[in-house]
Amino acid sequence: MKVSLIIPTYNGEKYLKKLLNCLLNQGISVEILLVDSQSTDETVAVAKKFEGQVQVISIAKESFNHGATRNMAFRKCTGDIVIFMTQDALPVDNGAVERLLRGFSSEDIAAVYGRQIPYKESPEYEKMTRAFNYPEKKRIWREEDIETYGVKSYFFSNAFAAYRRTAWEQVGGFDEQILTNEDMLIAAKFLHQGFALAYVPDAQVYHSHKFSLREDYRRNYKIGYTMEQYKERLYGANSSQEGVRMVRFVTGNLLKKMKLINLFSFCCHVFVRLMANKMGKRAYRKKA
Repeated sequence: MKVSLIIPTYNGEKYLKKLLNCLLNQGISVEILLVDSQSTDETVAVAKKFEGQVQVISIAKESFNHGATRNMAFRKCTGDIVIFMTQDALPVDNGAVERLLRGFSSEDIAAVYGRQIPYKESPEYEKMTRAFNYPEKKRIWREEDIETYGVKSYFFSNAFAAYRRTAWEQVGGFDEQILTNEDMLIAAKFLHQGFALAYVPDAQVYHSHKFSLREDYRRNYKIGYTMEQYKERLYGANSSQEGVRMVRFVTGNLLKKMKLINLFSFCCHVFVRLMANKMGKRAYRKKA
């Protein structure tokens, strides 16, 4: 089984050397393809130091699209299994990729994603959010489980995920022109066409964010827009109930630890996310 790994990059210089060194020490042979969107730092120069081990494709910044760019890279590589990572994710150890691949435990599993461990410097509320979204328990699910899991059925992350090429081809790949959540939407395609998905918590990467309120607004505006645009594929799944559960989990843990400044920051971000999500949905309805 041949394995390829794709990393979209933009100004990822500070992450890349450590990430590539780690990937090249995973103990299995992996074809690595880096797709760079006109970085203005030394991202490409760093990647080219790994000549013969890393292939670099440069594209125009304005042509990057979460779906179309990944489809292009998928077609360029040769793996039977194709792994996607983000530039700011880092395998926890040298066995992370191998454990991710073990998630393909049956032929009907189309895609597998791993667990995200927050970086030590992350805000406390981000650590709690990661703990909620990426639990310790392994999970395999299919279309018949959608009623049980609701919107969580479509939760998937390309920060560290692997795809079976034949399944990707069967569903027509990622949606081409999409603002965000390409991973969530292809997960829905897989489920509705009879495939299974898997979450493998022992395949771990360090990955977390420290968004400003403005960055959080922009991100969640796009999420709201996309959720509204594709609500039929998602069977109209409502994310509000899962969101309430997450907020309760995070606030409860922050209160137990008396992290009151973090609690205030978290509440501000929750408010911004809710408003952005609503505005994104409203914008799509107005356009449609």
